[in-house]
Amino acid sequence: MSSIVTDRGVVHYEAYGRGRPVILLHCWLGSWNYWLSTMEALSDAYKTYALDFWGFGESAKTGDHFRVPDYVEMVVQFMDRLGIARAPVMGHSMGGTVSLSLTLDHPERVQKVAVVGSPIRGDGLTLLLRLAAKRLFATLAYNIPGVLPIGIRLISPFWARDWKTWYAMFEQDLSRTTLGSFHYSIASLRQTDLTPRLKEIRLPALGIYGRNDRIVAPSQGDLLANGVALSQVAYFDESGHFPMLDEPDHFHSTLRDFLDR
Repeated sequence: MSSIVTDRGVVHYEAYGRGRPVILLHCWLGSWNYWLSTMEALSDAYKTYALDFWGFGESAKTGDHFRVPDYVEMVVQFMDRLGIARAPVMGHSMGGTVSLSLTLDHPERVQKVAVVGSPIRGDGLTLLLRLAAKRLFATLAYNIPGVLPIGIRLISPFWARDWKTWYAMFEQDLSRTTLGSFHYSIASLRQTDLTPRLKEIRLPALGIYGRNDRIVAPSQGDLLANGVALSQVAYFDESGHFPMLDEPDHFHSTLRDFLDR
């Protein structure tokens, strides 16, 4: 377990492998461990750094009104502390939106950018996540015992092929998330619209979207393809919102090909 101290608290991260650095950013209500199999798959040629966003996982929970721009600054501080001048950055769901925002605001720090099931516009979120962006709904869902974990467990077979493995990860990560982190991060994501600025991205971009994604509309990949000149978008026929869990071999070969080029 490793960590650095930033001006807004501790950032926990895990590093694995050797070679060129790659930064991995997790989804809403997630943590670094979503990337464990990816870190192992890339370890022979890349040193991967998987971060916990402020308010999630083992990172700082104080001052937890964190939004997408705050997470962009968090990644910049992380790179500064570790002496990483420039690197490929990859994110899943909310982490991908942060990755694209980092690329737009700090293009000098990003070599390539990859997103997995990430909303380009906030209207691509499913109804449940759009409701979580509303303070009253988020407070009720978070504070009434059992409502959120039981509700998510009931619908998890529609979200992931290996839903039992995914739900165990979700349950652990939810227990380490505060109400502020739960609400403000998704509210910020709901308000995001990167489409007017996508044309500013002049570096290689990869999008991976599951055709069966019921959390973020797969059509968000079309926005990336149409907006970024050097983009490629892969649609996984057998995946939902978690291609790294649903089709790990296909996922890792697609990612490795992108990074190696």
